Amino acid sequence: MPDVSLVIPTMNEIGTICDCIQMARKVFDEMGLHGEVIVADSSDDGTFEAARACGAEVFRPSKLGYGNAYLEGFSHVKGRYVVIMDGDLTYDPKEMKGFLELLLDGKWDMVMGTRLKGRIEPRAMPTLHRYVGNPALTGILNCLFDTKISDAHCGMRAITRESLDKLSLRAGGMELASEMVIEAASKGLRITEVPITYHPRRGQSKLSSFSDGWRHLRFMMLYRPVPFLMGPGLLALAVGLALAVGISLRAGAEARMHTLILGSLLLIAGYQMLLAGLYFSAFGVAYGISGGSRIIKKLMSYHSLEKELILGLGFLALGVVLGIKVILSWSASGFGSLYEIQAAMMAMILSILGIQTAFSGMFISLLLLKNGDGGL
Repeated sequence: MPDVSLVIPTMNEIGTICDCIQMARKVFDEMGLHGEVIVADSSDDGTFEAARACGAEVFRPSKLGYGNAYLEGFSHVKGRYVVIMDGDLTYDPKEMKGFLELLLDGKWDMVMGTRLKGRIEPRAMPTLHRYVGNPALTGILNCLFDTKISDAHCGMRAITRESLDKLSLRAGGMELASEMVIEAASKGLRITEVPITYHPRRGQSKLSSFSDGWRHLRFMMLYRPVPFLMGPGLLALAVGLALAVGISLRAGAEARMHTLILGSLLLIAGYQMLLAGLYFSAFGVAYGISGGSRIIKKLMSYHSLEKELILGLGFLALGVVLGIKVILSWSASGFGSLYEIQAAMMAMILSILGIQTAFSGMFISLLLLKNGDGGL
C-alpha cells in the first residue's frame, strides 16, 4: 500500500502534467516514501494519455467541475496521506516535502498552503484576487467558522487519509476548496499552514473571478444563512414595519408618503430575506450540506405547511378586503383622486406577505420531504 496519494485534477494540461508527475515522484524517492499519483482528467487535448504514459493512474470524472474531479480522485486513494494540487505547475511539487513532514510528525491532521504569506511571482495572481477577493472571502470564512487561516483558496494541501474520510465533501465546483476547510473546522481537525511560492500558470486560466467567488460565498450561505440573510432580513423587517405602521396610524400621513413607501419596501425586502434564509437552511438540511444552527433547527421543527398556508391566506384575505374597501371608496368618489393611499399601500403589503408566506411554506415542505421530515 502506498504511503502517499497525490491527487491532481486536470483539464487540458498536456504541456505540464508529465513534469508535475516526475517532480512529485522525485520528492517521494527523496523522502523514502512509496507514493502514487492519481490524475482525475476531463481533458480533450491528450492529457489523459500523457499522464498515463508518465506512470499516473488516470480516471475520468463522470461530471465536469473542479470539485467533481477531486471527488473522483479521492474515491481511488490508497495512501495514509493525501496531497492535492493542480497540474499546471502553479504549485511546485517539490514543496510537498514540507507538507508531508508536518503530517508525518503527527501533530497535524491537515496542512494548508498559503500563497499570501509566501511568495507570489509576477503575473501569477491577478491584483484583484490577491488584495480583494481572496482576503475578503478568507476573512468571511474565518469569521463564520472560527478558523485562523490566511489563504482559504490555496489549491495545494495535504491531509491524513483518516481525516479525509471524516469530511462530508460533495461540492462539484470551485467551492470544494471552501467546503474542505469548513468541514475540517467543523470536525475539529488540527489545521496548520505552510508558506509556498505561487508561479505563473502555463496555458489558459480556467478561473472565472465573479462566478467562482459567488460559488464560494453561496456555499458559506448554505452553512451560515443567519448572518447573510436572516439577520439583515430581521433588521430590515423591523425598521420597515415600524415606519409603515407608524406613518399609517398618524393623521396627515399623505405628507409622509415617501417615508411610507420606504417602510413598505424595507418590510417586504426584509421578509423576503428572512424567507430566503429559511430556504437556504432547509436546502442545507435536506441535502446534508449542513446540520443547521440551533436557531434554524428550532424554526424548522415548528414548520407546518398547514399553519403557514393559513397565515399566508389570512394576510392575503386582509389585503384583499382592504383593497376592496379602497376600490369602493374610489368608486364612490367617481374614480377621481384617490385619498386612501395609506390603505392602498397596506393592502399591497398584506397581499404580498400573504403570497410569499403561502408559497414559502410549500417550497420548504417540498425540501423537507426529501429528508422524510413530514414536510406535508
